[in-house]
Amino acid sequence: MNRKKLLKDKVEHLDFTSFDATPIIDSMRKMSFSARDLARAADIFERMLSDKKCSIVLSIAGSTGAAGCLKLYADMIKYNMVDAVVATGAAIVDMDFFEALGFKHYQGSPHVDDNALRALYIDRIYDTYIDENDLQRCDKTITKIADQLPPGNYSSRGFIHEMGRFLTTKAKKKDSLVQLAFENDVPIFCPAFSDSSAGFGLVLHQHNHPHKCVSIDSVKDFRELTDIKIAAKTTGLLIIGGGVPKNFVQDTVICAEILGVDVPMHKYAVQITVADVRDGACSSSTLKEASSWGKVETSFEQMVYAEATTVLPLMASYVYHKGSWKNRERRYFSRLFA
Repeated sequence: MNRKKLLKDKVEHLDFTSFDATPIIDSMRKMSFSARDLARAADIFERMLSDKKCSIVLSIAGSTGAAGCLKLYADMIKYNMVDAVVATGAAIVDMDFFEALGFKHYQGSPHVDDNALRALYIDRIYDTYIDENDLQRCDKTITKIADQLPPGNYSSRGFIHEMGRFLTTKAKKKDSLVQLAFENDVPIFCPAFSDSSAGFGLVLHQHNHPHKCVSIDSVKDFRELTDIKIAAKTTGLLIIGGGVPKNFVQDTVICAEILGVDVPMHKYAVQITVADVRDGACSSSTLKEASSWGKVETSFEQMVYAEATTVLPLMASYVYHKGSWKNRERRYFSRLFA
């Protein structure tokens, strides 16, 4: 196996503004099965954008960013389609921030000798390759950012805000999700932040500065995200995958109640997932089931059982070309914590 040949074909990130999926979604509306589910999901997302009172939270789990959706997520910030982001650390650090530093993801194959890849210092995400040397450079960049901050407890949002600030002068690739979120005061939360390159980088930082160090406070994350729900009142969720990000953002309704603040359930919700609900794998529940917990209303919710890279670009293109995002006011929720 030749390392140079394996890391040759770069993943290219899709631009949903470059094509108009409106006719496809309109046709799917007259079909059945997952096609009609996707059309209804697109309509609900369009309702969120058209509702002047609605603030939208994007939830990301899984590796869709590495697979070619990094520009899609960044453009949702650019075109004012989402007001806050809750994601895995990998989605934000190992994928978005990683590429903003100038590193790449590469097309590969799932039918490969993984022991040989390990010997070559190449990591695999199904059919996508990552240079482990580049990942370790990303880790050390996180260490560098932490080393330059005053010691103390930070929410992941607060630390990612500083990552965005770093990119305004150091980015090799402009307009990443992290940088655009910083520039537009869109908060990003990673409730399991250490489960990523950020974790390795922060461990190294704390090892080097054991008594005066930066630490990530997940409880502070929960409080800050709940503060956004309280400020927003009417909310819509666009959930890619599931996992911790999905439950974290849904639970803000319950957390506000515990704090003695009456807020409405999330009014709109769309989830794109391949997980089965019967064995608890669907991040514990469907959106309808979440209603029994007091988290999500059932009037405008839609589960779409599909692999997200195949359907999310169609939905994003549809709402982009419908144009409701043009009339939305930005929320600037990061300013709540200035």
